[in-house]
Amino acid sequence: MTFASQVDLVGVGLNATDTIISLAAYPARGSKVEYRTAAVSPGGQVASTVVACQMWGLRTRYVGKLGDDAAADLHRQAFAKAGVEARLVVTPGGDSPQSLILVDGSGERTVLCRRDDRLTLLPAELERDWIVNARALHVDGCDTAAAVRAAGWAREANIPVVADLDEVYPGVDELLALIDYLVVSRDFPCRLMGEEDLPTALRLMRSRYGSRVAAATLGPGGVLAWDGSGFLHRAAYQVPVVDTTGAGDIFHAGFIYGLLQDWPLERQLDFACAAAALNCMAAGARGGIRGVAEIEALLSSAPRYNTCDGVCGETCKGAR
Repeated sequence: MTFASQVDLVGVGLNATDTIISLAAYPARGSKVEYRTAAVSPGGQVASTVVACQMWGLRTRYVGKLGDDAAADLHRQAFAKAGVEARLVVTPGGDSPQSLILVDGSGERTVLCRRDDRLTLLPAELERDWIVNARALHVDGCDTAAAVRAAGWAREANIPVVADLDEVYPGVDELLALIDYLVVSRDFPCRLMGEEDLPTALRLMRSRYGSRVAAATLGPGGVLAWDGSGFLHRAAYQVPVVDTTGAGDIFHAGFIYGLLQDWPLERQLDFACAAAALNCMAAGARGGIRGVAEIEALLSSAPRYNTCDGVCGETCKGAR
């Protein structure tokens, strides 16, 4: 066992090496198109969230699994440059996770993923010390059994757990019961609860699993959150979009940053929306991470979208 120092945030979950391919438009089936540029950069849901929080002055630790290839070296260098304490489990001969990301002229991204089955993070590969010496835990649930182990340790130590979920993984029910802040993709609550109406699905999800907050990110529609007493909708900021890759990851970073500052939920969500918007103004999962001062400036100056595309029903009337 290796002793882990105290940090503000520990993240257990995905990393990926992203190849960002810029296109004028998404290709039609059977077509042949030219692409503008291709660039390789580090990404991954939890890894990018952790890096953003580190850049904003939090002390962070990332726990994840890599192969022994050049992509693994890219991640090590990125964590070291940012100052993140990286606890990396290495699979000899394994291929680190890869993503091909097609970005169209509007900035919308489409992700093609490849992951070596040997790169599944196992509960036995975690050390309790890595998890409990932190003020918050962030998981994405992909390696569900490992996430359950980490969240269980955090719950025992009274450490809040934040989750970024977009897939209903096998065994996710056990994990959901250990999450304090469920901040998920817009379709996740409806698929999980078998309910077409998002506000109803959020209420049911929070009630079933006992989280403090259940929220869904809505892209340009912002975010809708249910805390048990009322709905809070915060609209997204209008910015020139270059690439939406990593927007959700940086949203979660902003949410966690606000949580650890003990901000009210409304301010947490506003800061998260602003941080995500700025990240969309540059290419790559981490290309547009900006400092806290720039995020605060956007909060006070940028216009917002005035719609949630009707997803919120009657719940967000009058919300900004």
